[in-house]
Amino acid sequence: MQVVVGAGSVGTAIALRVAETGEEVRVVTRSGGGPEHPLVSRVAADAGDAAALLGIVKGASVIYNCANPLYHAWPTAWPPIADALLRAAEANDAVLAITGNLYGYGPVARPMTEDMPLAATTVKGLVRAKMWQDALASRVRAFEVRSSDWIGPRYSLIWQALPAMRQGRTAWLPAPLDVPHTYTYTADAARTLVELAKDERAWGRAWHTPSPAPTTARRLLTRVAELAGLPAPRLRAYPQLAVRGAALFDKMAKEFLEIRYQHARPFVMDSSRVTTEFGLSATPLDEAIRETLRSA
Repeated sequence: MQVVVGAGSVGTAIALRVAETGEEVRVVTRSGGGPEHPLVSRVAADAGDAAALLGIVKGASVIYNCANPLYHAWPTAWPPIADALLRAAEANDAVLAITGNLYGYGPVARPMTEDMPLAATTVKGLVRAKMWQDALASRVRAFEVRSSDWIGPRYSLIWQALPAMRQGRTAWLPAPLDVPHTYTYTADAARTLVELAKDERAWGRAWHTPSPAPTTARRLLTRVAELAGLPAPRLRAYPQLAVRGAALFDKMAKEFLEIRYQHARPFVMDSSRVTTEFGLSATPLDEAIRETLRSA
């Protein structure tokens, strides 16, 4: 039995991928939600409650951390969840597969590789860096798969811009439009986590999800429009002063300011190591966009 904590795009894809191999999967969320499949059971629980989680994951061989606390609550929400997951994995001698991101590297001036130091200077970056450092310091067989901003359903640039694009309106975005940026397909993150959980060569290390070549927000959304049969998109970026003004009363805008550096200059992830060592490659960009549009 394998356990998936969280049922967002990545958690849902993992649960279905594992279930389709014939193995039982237990999905843990606050709401008790998750994908429907004969081999998937859904449990409502607070993943930060270590005692409750221990009972839910008893007998698990792999535990996937796909939790997604509210963005502004990371400093208080993540530590108990991460600690509970470490305890649960250790108690069951389970592999802990962590869905990670690039925040821990902090501002960078070159393509990010897994051997770069975790030099975060932001609150959220420090939270993520400590989660990984604590996992490494534990006795758990843990690994982390880090991804960049998503291509996929929910919480992605495409989903943010698509409603306006479909209505022929200007899509306003909070960051510059013409800066090279890596985008990662959610299904590729799920596939990488499942495959690496099987292979002890992956444990104790961080890996980057295989991702397409970097592009810009403008080029990405222009291709989305072409594949969706829509007119060329009208795109505008909010001025930084406008974002700062919004941050005075909007929690998401305030949190975005902290990581705006990821969009103000090239933010490129090198995922060649996982391809070289495990033969995993990125889904072609057009295919990823088409799959995202099917769910939008």
